[in-house]
Amino acid sequence: MGREFVTIFDEWVHTYDDSVSGKDAEYRDVFLRYEEILQAVADAATGPVIEFGVGTGNLTQKLIGRGLQVAGIEPNGAMRGVTQEKLKDVSIIDGDFLEFETQLKPNSFVSSYAFHHLTDAEKADAFKLYAELLPAGGKVVFADTMFKSAEARNELVDFEKSRGHDNLVEDLNREYYTTLPIMKELIEQAGFTVEFTQLNNYVWLIDASKKSGNGRSSLDTKNY
Repeated sequence: MGREFVTIFDEWVHTYDDSVSGKDAEYRDVFLRYEEILQAVADAATGPVIEFGVGTGNLTQKLIGRGLQVAGIEPNGAMRGVTQEKLKDVSIIDGDFLEFETQLKPNSFVSSYAFHHLTDAEKADAFKLYAELLPAGGKVVFADTMFKSAEARNELVDFEKSRGHDNLVEDLNREYYTTLPIMKELIEQAGFTVEFTQLNNYVWLIDASKKSGNGRSSLDTKNY
């Protein structure tokens, strides 16, 4: 359930905000337009909101800025501590995409740069769970790295190898970055319509809405 990657953030918590702001040249393209990406997630959400993988609270702040009630789920203790200090009035609890407990009844689940910690099978289980917990029309709004195809992924990995970005290449090969066709299928099978919007060369916005029973699936993708 993505927990195998939790300890990575024990150290990254100290430099995470520097990385997302573009100070880490190796990951600069991954986090290109970072603030706009977070704002796109926040703008598509409807409250109340449960946010997965709050990290250092950057998306959380944008959700609060829209006046949305937020409960945060974060499996890494160091990250929870940093964010709770920053956002004292927000409930931030230990949990992950599949195992969490909160009294908040959500109208949206949101996340940024985290869903790739789950295998495709776990992603499918997650959307089935969200379908059970959301009302009709409820939203799942995730921004994460995905690829149009396996071939597109391999091309980008080769490109990063040519630039000497060994840490990024290791990351892309180690974690569970999926493709749009796979993501689309598992989301629709869980009972959602979905639209994908490309936000940079790595990151796509997943904007999924729970069907009321007679909805039809969106086949659209678009550029942001």
